[in-house]
Amino acid sequence: MAKAFFRLQKFLRRTQFLLFFLTAAYLMAGSLLLLQRTRLVIQQGSRGTPTNQALPVLEEMSRVGIIEPRTLQSPRPGLRLLVGMDALQEPALDQQHSPHWLLSRNSELRQLRRRWFHRLTSEQEPLQTAGFKATKHTAEHKGTYMGCFTHDSRERTLKGAVFYDLRKMTVAHCQEACAERAYSYAGLAYGAECYCGNTLPAAATKPEECNSECKGEKGSVCGGVNRLSVYSVEQLRPGARRRRNVIYRGCFRAPENLTDTFPASLIQPNLTVEMCSEFCSKKEFPLAVIRGQECYCGYPTRQFSLHEDMDRLRCSGTRNASSAAGGEYCLVYQTPVQDTRCTDRKFLTTKSKVFVALSSFPGAGNTWARHLIEHATGYYTGSYYFDGALYNKGFKGEKDHWRSRRTICVKTHESGKTEIEMFDSAILLIRNPYKSLMAEFNRKYAGHLGYATDRNWKSKEWPDFVNTYASWWASHVLEWLKYGKRLLVVHYEDLKQSLIPKLKEMVEFLNVTVTEDRLLCVENNRDGNFKRSGAKQKNFEPFTQEMKDLINRYILTVDEALRGRNFSGLPREYVPR
Repeated sequence: MAKAFFRLQKFLRRTQFLLFFLTAAYLMAGSLLLLQRTRLVIQQGSRGTPTNQALPVLEEMSRVGIIEPRTLQSPRPGLRLLVGMDALQEPALDQQHSPHWLLSRNSELRQLRRRWFHRLTSEQEPLQTAGFKATKHTAEHKGTYMGCFTHDSRERTLKGAVFYDLRKMTVAHCQEACAERAYSYAGLAYGAECYCGNTLPAAATKPEECNSECKGEKGSVCGGVNRLSVYSVEQLRPGARRRRNVIYRGCFRAPENLTDTFPASLIQPNLTVEMCSEFCSKKEFPLAVIRGQECYCGYPTRQFSLHEDMDRLRCSGTRNASSAAGGEYCLVYQTPVQDTRCTDRKFLTTKSKVFVALSSFPGAGNTWARHLIEHATGYYTGSYYFDGALYNKGFKGEKDHWRSRRTICVKTHESGKTEIEMFDSAILLIRNPYKSLMAEFNRKYAGHLGYATDRNWKSKEWPDFVNTYASWWASHVLEWLKYGKRLLVVHYEDLKQSLIPKLKEMVEFLNVTVTEDRLLCVENNRDGNFKRSGAKQKNFEPFTQEMKDLINRYILTVDEALRGRNFSGLPREYVPR
């Protein structure tokens, strides 16, 4: 018995030693293989990295997982588009517009996209509140605290404008935003959301239920979960001015029955634009309509769509609005009040069966398209990335995981085969490359709403930017044409010029039914909060002839590829300069 036990013990010791030896050998072999592959990547990266792109950048991106090692394993040739076109079966282009960069694909554009994504996630611009300029806010605020009230996001009690500042919200911040739009009350919820209105909520609740601290002001209360802290709005501080004044929309033919078309009206001798606008603002209507001494308030509707404006001479009489337009025509003005018929948004209640991408090159208007889609459908859009500035503007889908399928579509700038084939269908948004490159360069140096300085445009960064990003613009379209399963191609310029027809086409592609009035509401809020601020240089031309020659080749190639897939070609304004 003892002998058998001794043999067993001896066998186990040998086995234990053997297992230890095999494990050590396995780890050593793995380490050697890893070192060999790392050396190969570094060697190839040094051959393929231009002088203006330092190798440590790529090493850091690989370390944090932004760029995959396999994307660095093929040497980088000279400037080429690097897209495999064999699967597109396109008609042959003449030699002048068929450069060698169409023959094969390697890692250059993937590296460029990963660098763009790394910069986007690591260098977030300072977060700003949607709809009004970021200012320094003090703990002091004016206005009377009206109490704590119930708040239902589906049936809001304060039905006016909505703003978010998920980082710096304060009571004064919200009050100023509402005052700029002529509202009487400002309500705060969840510590970061601001609601405006002219009617005090009816359902009051216990004061202690408003217990969320303001994100930008410790010790101050900004509502709670489904609770509003409501304040009356005082006049703006001395020196402050309204962000938007009353805007003239045009002269239009008056509808046959104005009282049926417009919910509120006023007859006032010596009526002025200011009187009518103030009356409609307090009634929370975005349109003020004047016909003689009559003032009407309402929204754009099918009966009064504001699509066919008349010559202003038909409405002109004297300087006084009261004598302009006797009966057949009327003057229309936009009040500071926001059209809120299409501002309600939510996540999908059930997971979407069709995974849809909203794909575009950076600077092609993706954020604006998301704004239109969200307000038209009533559902949030998602994002392959996370942009804190956009989340702060109310794009709540930014924080939702992009594969959750709780959003109506997902923003992406990716154009790799793997990333494209993840989606069941896609809206492919294309913009003039000249405009796209300038827009992305502005975003890079001045954020979503600013302009790059003259110093930026005159630096060496601009020509380097054009040389690398121009090829990405073309590659993005070509790859989606090649690997996309079901595509709706939308040109930014067409969407801007014919918003409702194109938006209706996009909504139908997303399999959502919307009313005509909701689309008109979107049109009334078409710009959202995405107009760049600051002075824009007229007739500004930053492109050299060499840059134009490069971009024009890409334009012709993309146009040919679109026609080869039975899509309409690029708009005429893309025609080479």
